[in-house]
Amino acid sequence: MAQIIATYSHVLTGAEGRAYTARACGRRRGDGLWEGWLEFVASDGSPVIRSARETTQPNLADLKYWASGLTAVYLEGALERTLTPPPVSAVPPRARPAHDAPAPPVATDERAPAANAILDPFAVYAKGEALLRRQLGALAARHLRNIVRAYELAPDLDLEDVDEPELIELIVASVRDRRAA
Repeated sequence: MAQIIATYSHVLTGAEGRAYTARACGRRRGDGLWEGWLEFVASDGSPVIRSARETTQPNLADLKYWASGLTAVYLEGALERTLTPPPVSAVPPRARPAHDAPAPPVATDERAPAANAILDPFAVYAKGEALLRRQLGALAARHLRNIVRAYELAPDLDLEDVDEPELIELIVASVRDRRAA
């Protein structure tokens, strides 16, 4: 059964001007892993919308840890991804999640993140390279490797022996080069 893992006080604004608050939801899958997604509750009472699966974790504690690290920038990006293509409608907010699972995967552009990328480096870089470096510096090596893999920033590189500072430089340089191209 799905449950609300975390709620966020940051007010998000969609492209249409509607205000949302976000909550992280999760459920245990049949294989024992936990999957997490985000739900966005509109302040005007419009139906709750949900993202596709944002993460898969080995246990509930790790899912809660993932949810505790989500930044306003991540939530804004997730809302934008959820609103494009059109959102999936749900019943108005209630005490438990509006959905029992994340939205099914949809076809997206080639730069769309894999489910396990904790942030979109392109969206953060658009707000400044220093901000991207700070946010990457707060992440563990496994999250940095997931970002590199999800955005195919170094498809031919074995990432397991690359440490955090090198991964950060790789991500920043790759994003900067792609944005310049």
